[in-house]
Amino acid sequence: MKKSIQEVIIVEGRYDKNTVSSVVDATIIETSGFGILNDKEKVALLQRLAEKRGLIILTDSDKAGFFIRGRLKGILGDANIKHAYIPDIKGKEKRKETTSREGKLGVEGMTKETILKSLIRAGATFLENNDAMPEKAAVITKTDLFDLGLSGRDNSTLMRQRLLKQLNLPERLTANGLLEVLNILYTRDDFFEFIRK
Repeated sequence: MKKSIQEVIIVEGRYDKNTVSSVVDATIIETSGFGILNDKEKVALLQRLAEKRGLIILTDSDKAGFFIRGRLKGILGDANIKHAYIPDIKGKEKRKETTSREGKLGVEGMTKETILKSLIRAGATFLENNDAMPEKAAVITKTDLFDLGLSGRDNSTLMRQRLLKQLNLPERLTANGLLEVLNILYTRDDFFEFIRK
């Protein structure tokens, strides 16, 4: 059984996200490589998530990974941010034909044990017995989004974009992404109070 982590984990790409999500139950956000550095909306979201739950930055151990980590640290500051590091291991990820420029495995190439150890060393907050976090006692559900017209309807995309703009969230969040972020930033009652306004 996967262990639950309170903090939001920041990784470089989707393959990293897939690897980390196979190890722990946590909210995982991709930087899209260097794309995060020009995405003010996503940076603002990360700042909000850092305040609410804390962040763990887990990037590759190559030059690009350290550059992204350093820039995020400069942009976000140190408040509620932990750093998880993977070891330098020479090799090639299974899905790639050649090694990376530096010949090192990235997050996606690490074993589950290595990922877990790096998160433990970073000081990740593991929830005992996978207890739900206090703010998740009454969660916003997919059914709620459907009932509000934010998913599964002809005009859901438009309605979701309006809500994202009102909440100052990234405009490209999917319905599932929106649901995850809402449950971190808002209680169910607060969210529905906002919607009724």
